[in-house]
Order: sequence, then C-alpha cells, then structure tokens
Amino acid sequence: MSDSSAFDGAVDNGVCYRHPGRQSFVLCQRCGRTICGECQTPAAVGFHCPECIREARQNAPRVKSRVRVAMSPSSGVPVVTYSIMALCVVLWLAQVFIGDVVTAYLLYYPPLTLSEPWRMLTVAFVHSTASPFHLLFNMYALWLFGRILEQLLGRWRFLALYLISGFGGSVAVLLLAPTSLVVGASGAVFGLFGAFFVIQRRLGSGSMQLIVVIGINLVIGFVIPGISWQGHVGGLIAGVLVGLVYMATRRAAQRNRQILGVVGVIVLLLALTVVGWMLLAARFGL
Repeated sequence: MSDSSAFDGAVDNGVCYRHPGRQSFVLCQRCGRTICGECQTPAAVGFHCPECIREARQNAPRVKSRVRVAMSPSSGVPVVTYSIMALCVVLWLAQVFIGDVVTAYLLYYPPLTLSEPWRMLTVAFVHSTASPFHLLFNMYALWLFGRILEQLLGRWRFLALYLISGFGGSVAVLLLAPTSLVVGASGAVFGLFGAFFVIQRRLGSGSMQLIVVIGINLVIGFVIPGISWQGHVGGLIAGVLVGLVYMATRRAAQRNRQILGVVGVIVLLLALTVVGWMLLAARFGL
C-alpha cells in the first residue's frame, strides 16, 4: 500500500539526526536518515530531510516557482486521526438526534455479514448513545495513539491499520460471539495499541507501561458485562500483525513485499470470515 512516508534508509537509530531527543522511525527517502515531524517535508514518494530538500532546490530550475511551494515544510497535522475522530463524533450526534436508525444501519450484527458486509468496518465509527463515556474513551485513546502512529507510518498506512484492526475485531465477534450486537471503535483502537507495541519493541523502547494499559483494558472487557472483549482481542491481534508487516518491510525496495504482507493479513481475515459465516449458518440454518 503506497503512502507518503518512507521506510527505507541506512541510518536507523530511532531518533531524529537533527534533534537527537526526538524519537521517530520515518526515514528520508533520499539519504535514509531518521527525521522527526518537524524535519519532514512530503515528497512525491515518502519524506525528505532539510538537507536533501535544500540540495533539490539548488538543482531545480529557478522558473519552477510552484515546485518551491510544493516543498514547503509539512505542518505535521494528523489529518486521518482527526478525520476519524470528527466522523465518530458526527455520527454519535446523528445517533442521538436522529435516532436508532443510524445505529441500526452501521452497527455489526454477525448474521448480517453476508448480506451487509460493510458493517464489519462501519462498526468502528459508531458508539453507544447510552453514555458519552464510550465515545470519549475511544476518542481519547485515538487522540493519544493515532497522532503518533500517523506521524510514524504515514496517512495511508495508518488508515489501513485502523480499518484492518476494526475488521479484525468484527471477525473475532463473528467467530466468538455470533449473536451479539456490537458498536464502537474499541477493536480498531486495540489494533493501534498492538501496532504501537510492536513499533516500540522494534525501536528498543520500554513497553511495560503500554503492556499495563493493554492488560487493564482487556481485563475490563472480560469482567464488565456489555463490553465486547472479543472485538478487543481481534483488533489487538490484527494490529499486531499489521505492525509486524510494517516493521519488517521498512525499506523502499521492500514496498511490494509490504503490500503483499498487508494483503496477506486481509486475506487471512477474509478466510476467517468465511469460516465464521459457515459455522454461523450451520448453527442457525441461515
């Protein structure tokens, strides 16, 4: 899956070469040095560091003024993260003011998997209206981890991670709780937890605090009624798998392998969906 961030490079020490105190694993597409959000400039493919941008400007024809504008430093705004958060809030307000029709159309109910498959993804954008805390918790977690991961992975990789994690949560619900009604971004958020854990381990950073956060939230899902722990576990596993693919294929020369790896995770989830549907159909005669 192509995207605006770079995963190649010969220098991979986990910190920006211009700001040693800032951790990152986005690499300059041209020279391969690690660069933080402040030092990243989007290019046609990946990001470039300030030195490579300066060299490109010096070698570029002076008449190409629009090229200089296109190379202006990136604001680093996590557009995908904020867009997902905005969509979730808008849909929640629509659920509150329009009524249950919005929820009924977007929630995930496993028996509808074959006839209305979009629900396996749209479930990651709707929340319970019984209490705003369901929405607030997921949006807070998305705000904390989404911004970091989007900066590290790039917009398209991050979007793929979110959607695949949400899909993984739905698959787990289909397999383990096929008669339940599910709403919420928790599966996708747990996928972000899983991917972030993989990235931290790969960069050699301490991950005990994240393990504690994941563990506490998993336990909450098991002990409090009405919470889909199945979706949490499925999203977490899917996020870990996608994170492993990303970290194993960081170089530009491995981009095709990265695409194949992500497609492989999707194919696995689709295969499990088929298995889950067959078991559900056999059980209820669908």
